[in-house]
Order: sequence, then C-alpha cells, then structure tokens
Amino acid sequence: MSLEEFIASGVLETYVLGQASLEEFEEVEKMRAIHPSIDLEILEIQLSNENFAFQNSIKPHPTAKPLLFATFDYIARLEAGEPFCEVPELNKNSKIGDFKEWIDRPDMAFPPEEFEDIHVKIISAKPEMTCAIVWIKELAPEEVHHVEYEKFLILEGTCTIVVGEKENKLVAGDYFAIPLFEDHKVLVTSIIPCKVILQRIAA
Repeated sequence: MSLEEFIASGVLETYVLGQASLEEFEEVEKMRAIHPSIDLEILEIQLSNENFAFQNSIKPHPTAKPLLFATFDYIARLEAGEPFCEVPELNKNSKIGDFKEWIDRPDMAFPPEEFEDIHVKIISAKPEMTCAIVWIKELAPEEVHHVEYEKFLILEGTCTIVVGEKENKLVAGDYFAIPLFEDHKVLVTSIIPCKVILQRIAA
C-alpha cells in the first residue's frame, strides 16, 4: 500500500479516535516511523475533530452543574448510611413547617459561603419525585418541562417566577406550581438568596 493509499484508507481517523485494533495501531506506528508526514496528517485529523466538536457543542443549562453535584452528594450520603426519607408533596396548603425536619438540619440550613448562582441540597429522590432545598442568588434561567411538574415553596427571600409573559411575585410561605410546556424562569428580588423547597414530580 502506498503512502497516499494508507492515508486515504481511514485507518488514521480510527487511530485518532482510539478505536484502532492492535494490528491497525501497530501498522500506524510503523508508518509513522517510516513517513514523518504521517504525524502531520494525524495532527490535521485531531484539529478537524476538535473543530467539529466545538462547532456542534451544546452549552449545558446553568442548573445542570449544581444538580449533578447535588446528586453526587445525595448518593454519597445514602452510601454512608443516611436513610431514605419520604417527604410530603407540595400543594397549595403546604407550610414551611412541613419541612422543618430538613430545614433545621445543619447540612441543609445554609448554603456554602461562596456558591456560584444556584446551590442544591437533595432531601429525597425516587423515580416519582425529587425534592430539594435550593438557594438562588439572582436567577434560575428560562426552561421548559415536558415530563415533570415543578413546584416551589418559598422559604426565605423573595422572587418573581415568570411563566410565559405573566409575572408571579412570591414571598416566604408562598407556594407555586409550574404547568407543563410553559417557558419559565425565576428572578430573585431580595438582597439575600431566595431559598426554596423545589419538587420535580413525574407527569
């Protein structure tokens, strides 16, 4: 096989992706030793792949990172022996005192001194419902839920939950439910972070 045929065979692309067989790997390494220009071909493939990935990347929603870290924390707590707990589902008659058991817990009473925009502490999670205490500094960006209802109980601070074009001003003790398929975002209106009980319930 000529150098041109080797380059056109696609084996270099497989090699760069880490999917080459042992035989293909050894063949590439042998050709690299004979033809230094192979290294340039490999570099061009790597740069092309990086450029493609960059152009087609999807920026994660700002809530993804804090929710992911909260999930890791919750799993670690369960593995360390924390028992699973059932929590009451939020409704229009819910009161802050319904969640006193968790609000007063030392590890859930306050967020870290420095957190970015949103901090999450999961209270309970099962397929039907996830319940967490959430602190929001300024904003929970716009999102839409298609397969789960989102419910809030404001614990501290104040906020405006915008659903579509409608603004809903909330203070401590207020309950609010987000309908399915509606754009919504949370704007904090208090000096202190808005602390809420947040539940996501399977539709």
